[in-house]
Amino acid sequence: MLECSLREPGLKVGVEMNFHNLSVADLDAALKSAASAKRPHAAHAALRAKVQERAPAGLTLVSGFEIQLDLPNADLTDPRLHLAGSTAALVEFAGMTVPPNSARELYRIRMSGVVPVLAHPERYSGATLELVEAWRGSGAVMQVSAALLFGRASVCRLARALLQRGFADILASDNHGDPRSLGAARRWLEELGASEQARALTEDNPRRLLASAGVLSVDPIPEADAGMLARLRGLLTRRP
Repeated sequence: MLECSLREPGLKVGVEMNFHNLSVADLDAALKSAASAKRPHAAHAALRAKVQERAPAGLTLVSGFEIQLDLPNADLTDPRLHLAGSTAALVEFAGMTVPPNSARELYRIRMSGVVPVLAHPERYSGATLELVEAWRGSGAVMQVSAALLFGRASVCRLARALLQRGFADILASDNHGDPRSLGAARRWLEELGASEQARALTEDNPRRLLASAGVLSVDPIPEADAGMLARLRGLLTRRP
């Protein structure tokens, strides 16, 4: 679920259709069902085409899963599990908790030829900057949730710290049919003087990932003062 929708006119970013959430424990059954069913696939394609017709100009819908790593040693090499047919697979840890040997499991997935994109690394209980650095060192891509950048909770402070350390690779809306978007976070980054980072996080790296190319390193963003954080809160909570 590489959620890269900016929703503002003129901001052109790839967006995916989200099938949320597929458990490792259900992978075999899901793939067998997909192999035997042809009409549902045609129905999904038709639905995506209809939604695409209503999407803002410049936005493209693609398919993908968010896969919950509830069992170790999962085989994620089937291209049907990947984002838009790329080599990338969006994954999350089960129970919003860091599992044992988390970096080793991400490394194992990467060595199978699949690029693990870890959803919302800031949200897992037990997550630290050191752990995130280890996850990135294992070959995983970090997808940070934009909506958590403006809060006061510990997960929000960690989300900002990831950008300030250059540990974030992609910024996502994590939209579940609600008003959250990347537009406000991107404008806030631009106000911080981090326009290049904003582009890399919301356009360049998502596009490269879906093209099975390596993501670019993103420079650390400046630390925001209390006034700038209040500005972001206003942007994200503003009613149309």
